[in-house]
Amino acid sequence: MPALPSPAARDLAALVRERAGADPVRLGLVLGSGLGHIAEQVEGPAIPYTELPGFPHAGVSGHNPRLHVGLWEGARIAVLGGRSHFYESGNPAAMRLPLELLAALGARAVLLTNAAGSLRPDMPTGSVMLLSDHINLAGTNPLIGEATDDRFVPLTDAHDPGLRARLRDAAAAEGVHLHEGVYAWWSGPSFETPAEIRMIRTLGADAVGMSTVPEVILARFLGLRVAALSAVTNMAAGLSSEAISHEHTKATAPLAAAKIERVLRRALRDGL
Repeated sequence: MPALPSPAARDLAALVRERAGADPVRLGLVLGSGLGHIAEQVEGPAIPYTELPGFPHAGVSGHNPRLHVGLWEGARIAVLGGRSHFYESGNPAAMRLPLELLAALGARAVLLTNAAGSLRPDMPTGSVMLLSDHINLAGTNPLIGEATDDRFVPLTDAHDPGLRARLRDAAAAEGVHLHEGVYAWWSGPSFETPAEIRMIRTLGADAVGMSTVPEVILARFLGLRVAALSAVTNMAAGLSSEAISHEHTKATAPLAAAKIERVLRRALRDGL
């Protein structure tokens, strides 16, 4: 059985309903670096994380640390405009309470987005990748310390086949070329070395980034269906002459963000 949202999450849900209305949300959306502007399009209130007791700090530039609840393309959704990363606190479960809140608000699925480096020459900067699977290279897990047997979460279909099919259909309808591949979670905050990238490619990854995987694990722990999209912001170290930096990530993220927005809009209009 999936874990239930904590009492803290249920209390937060009551607070959010007072601000945004009692109707349940269809799904949750977590926005990565350079994608926070999408949250501003939701027709409904925006609640700063600082007004949500217990919410993690999300202090990485390029994120929008507010919860938006309302309508987007006719669907009632809850959008986390920014995330807390493992490298900010050393806590791989930092996003547990926000995801519990999404479940407490009625979401049965969550869509995750991130900025990632490509390991494939045919997937250049500006591409969008649908995650088919992931590799945890961070050496930790957000369920370490969980006392119940719920911690033994199967991840065979962690990236939900049905949701992925709907996103493929939406991308095709919008004329967006949607790559698919395996995402490797690197702890950060430093970027990878060229030697590390060669290792990661050998292990079978197609893209690498510093988020998402702990959220996938936590979401499955909570019984939420999951799909994830990467905005390719750079070629990984040693694969091009790009000067990799967080500023570069923020500058190039809009190239793929516009495509992701079109795919998400279409998917919601089509009933995702």
